[in-house]
Amino acid sequence: MDIIVFKLGGSILAKLPNSFFETLVKVKQDYKCQPVIVHGGGPEITEALNKWNVKSTFVNGLRVTTADVLHVAEMVLSGSLNKQIVANIQRAGGSGIGLSGVDGSLLTTKPLDSKLGFVGEVSSVNNNMLNMVINQDSIPVISPIGIDADGQKYNINADMAAAAIAIALKGKLAFISDVPGVMEEKSSGSYVYPELTKSKIKELIQIGVITGGMIPKVQSALSVLEAGVSEAVILNGCQPADVTQYIQGNPVGTKVVHEEAYYV
Repeated sequence: MDIIVFKLGGSILAKLPNSFFETLVKVKQDYKCQPVIVHGGGPEITEALNKWNVKSTFVNGLRVTTADVLHVAEMVLSGSLNKQIVANIQRAGGSGIGLSGVDGSLLTTKPLDSKLGFVGEVSSVNNNMLNMVINQDSIPVISPIGIDADGQKYNINADMAAAAIAIALKGKLAFISDVPGVMEEKSSGSYVYPELTKSKIKELIQIGVITGGMIPKVQSALSVLEAGVSEAVILNGCQPADVTQYIQGNPVGTKVVHEEAYYV
């Protein structure tokens, strides 16, 4: 059975139609494809921090996480958002089981950078925990809060968490966005890159075509390939048919591929 890790960013969650979750349930049933969801929640965390007057700052796109910020982030990610996604799956006729990286030490974590506070990177993934959920014919829904051996919890960038899980499960990784892929505006109209290599990604970042939240997506896609995962792709979740087209092997979205694969 093919495993596909779907990374859902916080900015896309509110935009996803019910048909997206219906599509995930259908492809699991019809194509024997096992979805695994990893989700973020940046906008919702920011909203909650503002509501409770908790200050936060960013360094290179990552939120500096104090103990107070971590408390709010865990509440938003592992609480409301995680269960919202589970409910959407079950409303679509499937079975979803919500987990955080803390549950069963699913995501064992170490500090990423002392300047970032309680921001972590994944050092190991508990595959047994995920397989228990998969063997129950359910879709795991994972919030990116991890834990270390001493019981300290960490906020993990969701793209990085999704990449680590895809590597551990030897699955493919699909970044769900609200655009059809990596796009460039040209005189002839919007152009979607069907495939990108590491060198092309570097070039597009330098010239400002790939910016903002798309940068960690393509970088995480590259890290997955370098670790041996077969494929990473950026898909438009607002057009759920794109998910089905991708699983059927049709060209859709932007695939991130090895240099040698591109030139074959």
